[in-house]
Amino acid sequence: MLTAVSPEEFQWIKQFMREHSGVDLQTGKEYFVENRLAPLLAPNGCQNFGQFFQKLARDNGTLRTKVVDALTTHETLWFRDDSFFSALADEILPRLVSKSRQQKIRIWSAAAATGQEAYSVAMLMDAAGRKLDPNFDIGKVQILGTDISASSLVAARQGRYNHLAISRGMRPGFLESYFKREGDIYEVVPSIRKAVKFEQFNLKDDFTPLGKFDLILCRNVLIYFADDLKRQICVRMRSALNRPDGYFAIGASESLMGLEAGFKQITVGRAVLYQPML
Repeated sequence: MLTAVSPEEFQWIKQFMREHSGVDLQTGKEYFVENRLAPLLAPNGCQNFGQFFQKLARDNGTLRTKVVDALTTHETLWFRDDSFFSALADEILPRLVSKSRQQKIRIWSAAAATGQEAYSVAMLMDAAGRKLDPNFDIGKVQILGTDISASSLVAARQGRYNHLAISRGMRPGFLESYFKREGDIYEVVPSIRKAVKFEQFNLKDDFTPLGKFDLILCRNVLIYFADDLKRQICVRMRSALNRPDGYFAIGASESLMGLEAGFKQITVGRAVLYQPML
């Protein structure tokens, strides 16, 4: 029978995750750690978590990646949070479409998981653009989706989803317009896939190489970080925005209160977004 993670071992993996991913595992997550890491023990010749963590401590490659992948959340769905995506469709994206006549628009979906958020934004952007201009070219928009999970990004780049995945949050009309069905698999159409680029990226790293953005989505991810890292990430997000009219979005249950990250809160429709303070 598999032994449980000891208090000392839990503290070790907690520190490991903070160091390598920024994720702050809270007390009470011991079962989560055991459940996610148990399948990795036998393939790595380990009979218990003590042996496994000793091996992990000596690794700086494949095993580390697998552990971080196993202990990070990949939950996502299409058009997550109707209030937010309605605000995008009705106000934010039309503003960016108008701006695209002068310059290329760049949007960043941080913690993109298997791609649903990035593709949702791309589809909405295309719909908003065509509504304003029948000749709108989604190629004028560059959407970057990043995630720390290599396995999630493989799925995101493929842009292929089964019936269960495709049904979670999909808006009426978008399935018919933006997907090609092959049996039980739905594949994002080429024009939308070309507008979205996926890269592996750790939010603890330097944002400078990513460039500047008109809209950054960092939704439902800050809740997994300690306050000091939350603030660092938000400050760097602010620096990565085109000013003064860039937009920063976090999850509906998240807040920047107390972080002093240099943002002002705005309300768009029924959604709360943020813009850099001048």
